[in-house]
Order: sequence, then C-alpha cells, then structure tokens
Amino acid sequence: MSYPRTLTELFLDSVRRYGTKRAALRHIEDGVWRDISHQDLARRVKLTAIGIRDLGIKPGEKIAILATNGPDWTVADFGCLMAGCPNVAVYPTLPAEQVEYIVAHSESVAIFVDDREQYDKIAATRNDLPNLRHVILFSGEADTQGDLSLSDLMKKGQAAEGQYPNYESEALKADENDLATLIYTSGTTGRPKGVMLTHKNICSNIVAAVKMISVGPNESTLSFLPVCHSLERTAGHYLMFHRGVTINYAETIETVARDLIDVAPTVVIAVPRVYEKIFAKVLDQALSGGALKRRIFHWARATAEAWADLALANLPVPTMLAAKKKIADRLVFSKLVARTGGRIKFFVSGAAPLSPEIAKFFFSAGLKIAEGYGLTETSPVVAVNPADAIRLGTVGPPIADIEVTIADDGEILVRGPNVMMGYFKDAEATAEAIDDDGWFHTGDIGNFDEKGYLMITDRKKDLIVTAGGKNIAPQPIENRIKLNKFISNVVMLGDKRRFPILLVVPEVENVKIWAGERNMDGLSDAELINHPDTVAKLEREVMLQLRGLASYETPKKVLVTGEDFTIESGELTPTMKVKRKVVEANYSERIEAAYAD
Repeated sequence: MSYPRTLTELFLDSVRRYGTKRAALRHIEDGVWRDISHQDLARRVKLTAIGIRDLGIKPGEKIAILATNGPDWTVADFGCLMAGCPNVAVYPTLPAEQVEYIVAHSESVAIFVDDREQYDKIAATRNDLPNLRHVILFSGEADTQGDLSLSDLMKKGQAAEGQYPNYESEALKADENDLATLIYTSGTTGRPKGVMLTHKNICSNIVAAVKMISVGPNESTLSFLPVCHSLERTAGHYLMFHRGVTINYAETIETVARDLIDVAPTVVIAVPRVYEKIFAKVLDQALSGGALKRRIFHWARATAEAWADLALANLPVPTMLAAKKKIADRLVFSKLVARTGGRIKFFVSGAAPLSPEIAKFFFSAGLKIAEGYGLTETSPVVAVNPADAIRLGTVGPPIADIEVTIADDGEILVRGPNVMMGYFKDAEATAEAIDDDGWFHTGDIGNFDEKGYLMITDRKKDLIVTAGGKNIAPQPIENRIKLNKFISNVVMLGDKRRFPILLVVPEVENVKIWAGERNMDGLSDAELINHPDTVAKLEREVMLQLRGLASYETPKKVLVTGEDFTIESGELTPTMKVKRKVVEANYSERIEAAYAD
C-alpha cells in the first residue's frame, strides 16, 4: 500500500481503493442505520468543495466547523481540504463567547454549523466577526444574507461543476507542508492556542500509528469522541478512512451503550472516563446482588486476573487455570463482552491516564485496551501499546519515525514529523514549546521501563509540591478514588501548602440508594450531600481507596460539593480535563477555611 503525503491524497486514494465495496460511513436516520459508500461520500465532498470555491472562498482561507460527529462533519472536513482551505475544528459544547474567540482569532471566513442552536451562537456575536462571510447549516434555515444550508451549498457546487474540470488534480497540488487544520487546545490555563497542523504532521502520524494499530477494511468502529478532538480526528477519522474501516457515528453520547450492541464494532477509541464508568457499573451490579452473586463475581475476577498475569507476561497458562477462566467467562465476563457488541478486537484509550486496575479488569474479561499517549501538538500520537504486546501501566513504545527523550527534570520531549508548525499568531508560545533543537516540550513527566515502553507520571504543572518540599503526583491518586462507586469526580489540591486536600463530587444516585437503606428519606439532593452522615460516609470511602499511600501523599481533609465540574463553569476543558487553578479559585473560600481550621 502506498502511503499518503497529504490528506487530499489520502481521501482520493481511499475512494479509489474501496469504492462501493462497503460502507465508508454509517449513521442513524429516522431510527434506521444508513450506509454511505466511499463513492457517494466522494460525490458529496466534491460538490461541497466546488460550492466553497463558488462562494468566492480562496484556497488558504480558513473555514471553521462547529458541529457534532456525523457524515456532514466528514463532508465539510474533506470538502474544505479538497478546496484547499484549512479548517478550524470547534467543540460544539463551547459557549458562544469561546466560539467567538476561536472564529475571530483563526480569521475564519466561513463556518459550518450543526443546527439552529449552534447558528444562534454565531448570530449572537456576528458583529464582532468581521472576517466571517458565510454560515453553512447542516440542518435548519439561515436568517442572514450570505448564509445557506449544506444542501444549498452542494447545489451551488453542482451548478458550477463544469467550471472545475481539474478539481482532483488541483486538490492534489496541496503540499505536505501546507496547513491542513487549526485545532485549538482546550488549555488548562488562559486562552486556547491554535495548534497549526500540516498535511505532513497528520499523515506521518497515521502512517506510523497504523503499524501499531492494525485495522483493515473488514472492520468497523463506533465514533463518539468529538471528532474535533485530535485523538478522534487522526485515529478515529483519518486513520480509519485510510484503512477502509467503516465509521459508525453514535446517535448521541447517551445512546453509545445501545449503539455498541447495534454496530458490534471491532475497534473503539475512547477516553479513560468511559472505561471508568463501565467498570463502576459492572462493580455496582455485581456487588449489589446477593451473597452468591458476589462470591461468583469475586471468584471469577480473581481467576481471570490470575490468567491475565500469565497472559500479559507471555507465560504458559496451566490447564486447570485455563478451564477455570472459561467458566469465569461464561458466568461473568460474557455479559460485559456482549454489551460491547461481542466483536471487539481491542479498545484504544488516550487523552488522559488510564488506571492499570481498570485496564487489567478489561483485559481479564477478554477486552484489550491499547493505551496510548499524545498531544494535539504532536498530531497527536506519540506512543501506543500494540494490541498483541500490552504492558499495563504504560502508554506503549514510541511510534516509528519520531524521537522521544526524557529531560533532566523528567519532562517528556518529542521530535519528529508529527510535531506541529507552531501556535497560530503566537510566536512566543511556540518558542516556549519547541526549543532550538526542534524538541517539543510536552509538559508531561515520565520515564521508560526496561522494555522501552513509556510511562507517564503526571502533568508537570499539576505536580503538587508541599510546603515541606514533598512532590505529589495527583492524577494517580485521583484515579484510585474515582474507582469508588460513590465518587463521580475528584480534584487534589495543596501546592505550597502544609498538606494536600481533596474536593470530591459524589455520585448522587448511588448516595441516594445508600441513604434510602438508612431511612434518610425526604431530603433534597443538596441536603443529602451536605448531611453529616453523608460527608462522613464519603470520607470513609475515599480513605478506603487510598490505603497504602505515603503519609505526605494522603489528603488530610475531604471537601464535598454537590456541584460537578463543568465546561460552562470553566472548570473543565472540552476534553473533560480539570482546570485545577479555576477549581481552586472557584472554591477558594472553602479551601482557605479548610487550611485555617
């Protein structure tokens, strides 16, 4: 197979290779899964690209996409690229003022939007977007002259088709060093930065990742991570299209459980929070049953993990243990496998650290999770576990054709063709991130194990240094706590303080069940969460999860809040990472009181 130099090459090569053999994309329409072939998609993309050109938008001018995953997103994305226009991926969950900043800062001249809800975000700030000439709606009617629907744009493309006889050859003139997309980092501090990724950045990453993530045209994936996120964009979108994997779009994030069963995918890309939720649900269902059910579950888990220890170390499994594992699968794990559709070859996890305990549980159940590591600035993949050689607690060896080294202070540095051009209109931040020798400074702390697999310790900026000079990595501690069914979210704080503390968000539904068993009825959610018995219960649950920590790592106080962290409050990034400084500022009074007490 030839390797694409540009995303336009990738697109046209895949269309030629897979044609009408099988579905390129699938989505739910009127309650039914509909197929879109590569040829059908190519036709829509062509009309969209010519429609863009017919609007007077010139190659090199930027076009934003503010929409959820679906065929229209893919049409808009490839349509922009085939028209020679870099696109700007915008998270649909962002509020209007953040959308305005990205559209204005990127100098986008047009924007694709999902529907009226997203259209209204643009309408609310239109006067502050002097470069924006067109809004193109996937569905719904436009209000402003110059705005139109995607259907109307394609009709314009069809009418002007004869004026572009060299459409494909012109698209193939794209240089590998041309800007392909701007992806704004969600950033845990300050304004988001526009990461400039070239065709070469992304294509080189796809080519290298394919050697580790083996997929082909007889397979399918379920897409539900935002495709504007760099992990889904490269691995779940471009890589899958390049390899002929059918991309099935989940109807909504709420329907993923149902869609997994409907689609029966062979590979799924997700973030650790998804696996955490599945793990917590399985544990809750198993442990809330009768004594016999609990005993069977504990036996099955112990048996499967004993098998996993040998399998992961490539050691022979005794006949008796293999027989027990088959019984454990039948009694317990077959149900979990069935809920994923029953055909999973492997999951991929990225964007945040995955708990080794959860990874081992899934592996024991026969569901491999290939954990990887990367950043938007590296297109994004830096390392990934091969599905046939997983080492739990690591993010795998670095992918081919890049260099990864560990600086004297433990920071992970990356150099290679996948490293971004820089930050758009921010030379100072670019110089801070990429040194004179071309090393990108990731901001993550890590090291290599004896097999050359990369291990991530924590974010450099997240490390807590107590007043006594002790270094604490909060993420592994937070991940342990989130395994508890009574805990929804947690943040450890305490930098430059005498000791660390925790801010805990309870899993309200499970707390209600516990409270009901203790006749604590008639309380509102707020009253229940703040009840002294509830607070004491949550403190006990947290401390149970933290047994074995060093004294200086163990939080001395637990603060409970009924308000979960949100993107709207500024406490979460669009990729669900906690902004510690924002959380600390929002809860400053309670935090100061806790330390003063």
